[in-house]
Amino acid sequence: MPDTLVIQSHRRPLSCGWFEPCLESVAGWAESRGFDYRFIDDDIFDLVDSALRERFEARPAIISDLARLKALQQGLEQGYRRVVWCDADLLIFAPRDLQLPNSAFALGREVWIQPAADGGWRSYFRVHNALLMFARGNAFLDFYADTAERLLRRNQGRMPPQFIGPKLLAALHNIAQFPVIESAAMLSPPVMRDLLAGGGDALALFRRKSVEPPAAANLCASLVHGEGFTAADMQQLIDRLLTTGIA
Repeated sequence: MPDTLVIQSHRRPLSCGWFEPCLESVAGWAESRGFDYRFIDDDIFDLVDSALRERFEARPAIISDLARLKALQQGLEQGYRRVVWCDADLLIFAPRDLQLPNSAFALGREVWIQPAADGGWRSYFRVHNALLMFARGNAFLDFYADTAERLLRRNQGRMPPQFIGPKLLAALHNIAQFPVIESAAMLSPPVMRDLLAGGGDALALFRRKSVEPPAAANLCASLVHGEGFTAADMQQLIDRLLTTGIA
């Protein structure tokens, strides 16, 4: 039995055709490292308490952030020494360079680039949950899952989609400074546009602010349509990343 399990999940059939090469890149990376790979469809929500599933049925983005933690806990309970979560829109374009750290757990790195009030660009240095890693015996996964579940049960007000995902992780990380996989990045729409255009100021700032050259990146599917990216744009972006990366 391999010591590491990589988990992904999405409803089938896929909502976006360009998810397929992203999934293939993660499965290929897992195979190249000798890891087990597991794809779960909507059955992943069965891991969440039925009352919470019913309450957040119309907001799958929120409940999926809890379901992934339950799936990771299950993987450790099944005997794996280490479990890894990758979002369905995460592309691993430099698989040899994506190394898992020798730490009890780790989060992905978010260098978010967006327009500044003065007409330039502004960067935000945060963490994300599009790639998560937890080793057996870590002190964080159970705490995180319990905290996320209690927040969902107790909060009766409005909640953003990232409530128990990046927002909760960012708040905790600001205090505790968790281990981070610097090469597991996230691309904001301005950076993606610059990549499609062959360069630009947003991309240049992203490169300067990234601690390590990205080997994988979340492509922010939740923002793609609203930002005007077409399926052809996303496929072109994926082809570009797989061919030349971001360096």
